[in-house]
Amino acid sequence: MRRIRAAAVGAVTLSLVLTAAACGGGSTGTEGSNERPKTLTYWASNQGANLEVDKKVLQPELDKFEKETGIEVKLEVVPWSDLLNRILTATTSGQGPDVLNIGNTWSASLQAGGALLPWDEKNFEAIGGRDRFVESALGSTGAQGQDPAAVPLYSMAYALYYNKKMFADAGIEKPPATWEELAETGKRLSRDGTWGLGAEGSNLSNNIHQVFVLAKQHGADFFTADGRADFTSDGAVAAVKQYVDLMAKDKIIAPGNAEYAQNQSLSDFAKDKTAMVLWQTASATFEAQGMDEDEWGVAPAPVQSGRPGPGKATNSMVAGINMAVFKNTKNIDGAKKFVKFMTSDEEQVILNKAYGSIPPVKAAQQDPAFSAPALTVLRDTLADSATALPQVPEESQFETVVGTAVKELFADAAAGRAVTTESVRAKLEKAQQQMPEK
Repeated sequence: MRRIRAAAVGAVTLSLVLTAAACGGGSTGTEGSNERPKTLTYWASNQGANLEVDKKVLQPELDKFEKETGIEVKLEVVPWSDLLNRILTATTSGQGPDVLNIGNTWSASLQAGGALLPWDEKNFEAIGGRDRFVESALGSTGAQGQDPAAVPLYSMAYALYYNKKMFADAGIEKPPATWEELAETGKRLSRDGTWGLGAEGSNLSNNIHQVFVLAKQHGADFFTADGRADFTSDGAVAAVKQYVDLMAKDKIIAPGNAEYAQNQSLSDFAKDKTAMVLWQTASATFEAQGMDEDEWGVAPAPVQSGRPGPGKATNSMVAGINMAVFKNTKNIDGAKKFVKFMTSDEEQVILNKAYGSIPPVKAAQQDPAFSAPALTVLRDTLADSATALPQVPEESQFETVVGTAVKELFADAAAGRAVTTESVRAKLEKAQQQMPEK
């Protein structure tokens, strides 16, 4: 997801998918069927710098699939800001695509609605077997103990991207490894109209990804073991405050970033307005915005100890895109053939190379295209220090209500209003009240 997902969906809207178990989706009778598999409809998520980039990447591959199978794939690239609402509408109306991309953090929420094809052993065998996929990627495909609601397509992780020239001009020799170092480095870089760190303060999903990781580092989670919302623990409050304090206290994030929600922080980075950004697989976007590869570096995202790992040393959520099938599609065989094609070793190399992401397919990861230093950092993070967001049905609501709380706190910081432990806790209490009772 470079292309951080701006999933602004409220609890009432989300409840549609949780009560629409039988509605399904998929092609109409004139599109294709198991008997006459002429066409498939495919909603692809916006992975590139813009929608046109995605069409240029995907269409040649869809043409290749049609040549091999005789099945035409009708492509629509859907912006992240629209995708979840489109999916929810499709599950209630029955008028959706046959195959679609979903953000992997939505897997359990969409799974609870029952509209997506479960990937049981038989369905996995139809695409080459479950064991082809990296285990960390499979961890974000649905609730534990249930058949996955989707299969991994693109894997991503957060890293710290830094502007080499800006670091050199400030006399900084290496990227920060701890949050304390990040704040100190950011202060040295925040001068003369430039800022140390970029953020997307109005991007709800990005807010969640950052505070989820910080909560892990504080020994906390936003849900209890039995799936109950737990937004006001000391660790969760400390995590949210630490993140917002990068603007409110450390003043290394520009106040205007409180309104950013559509990758503006990446544009600032490419224009030398910001020296660092915490992001997922940003290299393709930097290239699209005119940066040469040697102008930026990449390092593991900071942890309190400086040494990423499991538990309190977690430095990324398991990010990525999954591929799902509406189980009521009239062309189930064609849909599974398409998923098999898109997750084949060859296509995984082509697609993930184009997007600067990591293949969730083990064999494809071994391709030399994914041994470059920047991608090695991401691959190592996914293997060693990334954790999946809670795979609970209410995860998308969590993104909305807590993401909004963080957005409001950034707005306070930008306006010069105090961000205190008490104000953070109050925002999180309000967010927790908006969650359904278990």
